[in-house]
Amino acid sequence: MKRPVRAVAPGLSLRRQLLLWLLLPQLVLWLAGGVLAWRVALSYAEKGIDQSLTQSVRALARQVKPIGSGLLVDFPRAAQDILEQDPTDRMGYMVSSPPGRFVLGNGQLPPPPASLAIKANEPLIYEAPLAGKPVRVALLEVNYGDADAPQRLRVQVAKSLAVQQRIARELVADMLLPLLALGLLLGALMYGGITRGLRPLKRLEALLGDRTGRTLTTLPPIELKEAPQEVHSLAAAVNQLLDAVRRSLSQEKRFLNDAAHQLRTPLAGLISQTELALQETELQALKVRLTKVHAGALRSAHLVHQLLSLARTEADVSLQPLDVAALAREVAREWTPRALVAGVDLGYEGEDTLEIEGEKLLLRESLNNLIENALHYAGRGTTLTVRIRRKSGHCLLEVEDDGPGLPEADRPHAFERFWRASELPGGCGLGLAIVAEIAQRHGGAASVHPVQPSGLLVRLTLPLPGLKA
Repeated sequence: MKRPVRAVAPGLSLRRQLLLWLLLPQLVLWLAGGVLAWRVALSYAEKGIDQSLTQSVRALARQVKPIGSGLLVDFPRAAQDILEQDPTDRMGYMVSSPPGRFVLGNGQLPPPPASLAIKANEPLIYEAPLAGKPVRVALLEVNYGDADAPQRLRVQVAKSLAVQQRIARELVADMLLPLLALGLLLGALMYGGITRGLRPLKRLEALLGDRTGRTLTTLPPIELKEAPQEVHSLAAAVNQLLDAVRRSLSQEKRFLNDAAHQLRTPLAGLISQTELALQETELQALKVRLTKVHAGALRSAHLVHQLLSLARTEADVSLQPLDVAALAREVAREWTPRALVAGVDLGYEGEDTLEIEGEKLLLRESLNNLIENALHYAGRGTTLTVRIRRKSGHCLLEVEDDGPGLPEADRPHAFERFWRASELPGGCGLGLAIVAEIAQRHGGAASVHPVQPSGLLVRLTLPLPGLKA
C-alpha cells in the first residue's frame, strides 16, 4: 500500500535567511553596545557627581569655623541658592556636631553605613535612600575644640541620581542614535548586496524554467557565462544529473527497442506453430509441432534472460572487494557437469587468489556467458580453460577453447548486440555484448584473440585496486 505523499511547505527564502543571519548578529551587538554604553555613561556620570560632591562638601566645611567651644557658620545666602537652584535635582546639605546631631542644613540626611571607616579630614562618598529615592552623599568630618575637650564636626552634602541618569541617557542617545542610523544604512546595503548576489540563481531558475515542456533527451546543458563559482558548481551538478537521466532514458529506450525487435520473431514462430498444431489430427504430427513450440519457448526464455542481464549490466554497480580467482573456480565447477555431457574438457588454471574491486553477480554472469558460448560453439572433443592471471598491474580473466575459433573478419563484430557468427540454434547474439558491458562497468575492457593452431580466447582486462582512474 502506497503512502500518500505529503506536501512540504517551503521555508524562508534564501534572501530572508541571509538577511536574518546577517542582521540578527548586528542587532545583538547593537543591544550589547547599548547596555555597555549605559554602564559606561553611568560610571562617568557617577565620577562627575562624586567630584562635584567632594568639592561642595569641602567648600561647606571651610564655611564652618570653630570659635572656642562654639561654631561660626559663614554660609552666604548666594551659596545656599546655588545648592537649591534646580528643583528637579535639589542638593541637600547638613552640618551636625557631634556627628548626627543636627546643627544646620536644609534636611535630615541619612548617616553613613556602619561598615564604612570614617577618618578625619578625608571625604567619603556613599549611596543611601532619602524619601524613597536613592541619593549620593559626600561626608567630611573635622576635629575642633581644645585638647582637653575635643569635638567633631560632620558636614554632609547629598545629590539625587536624577542628574546621573539624565547624563547617562544623553550619552547613550548620542552614541546609539548614530550607530542605529549606520545600522539601517548597513542593512540597506546588505539587502542590495544579497539581491545582487542572488541574481545568478534567478538566471539559473529562468534557464531551468525555459526547459519545461521539453523531453529530457532533448534538453541542452545549462550554460552560465557570468556567475559565482558556487552557481557554476550547481549548474555543473544539474548538467551531470540531466546527462545521467538522458543516458538512463536512452538505455531504457534502446532496451525496449531491442526487446520488442528480438521477441517479435520467436513469438510469431510460437503463434504459427500453435496454429498448425491446432489443425493437426494425427498424434505424431501434433507431437512434432509441440516439440517445435517447446524449442521456440526455450529460445524465447533464453532471449528474455539475456535481455534482462543486459539491462542489469547497464545499471549502476557497487564495487566491493572480491576474490575473482575463487569465483572463477566456483563457476567452472558449476559448469563441469554440463561440459561432461557436451563432451568438453573444462578446467581452471592460474592464480590461487587474486582480489579486485568488482560486483560478484555481474562477473559471475560474464563467466557464465563465456563458458556457455564456448560449450555451444567449440564442439565435442574440445578443451575449455578458465584462467585468472596477473599482468602489468591488471587482472586478466580469460576463457580459452581449441574449437574452430572465429574468422579474422568477424572478430571486430564479436561484441556487437544481436550479431551472430554462426547459424547454430540456441544463440541470440547478446552473450558477448553483455560481457563487454560488464567489463566496461568495472573500468576494464573485453577483447577476442585467436589461438594457434585453432580456437578462440576471450579476455577481460580488469584493473587491480589502486589502479583505477
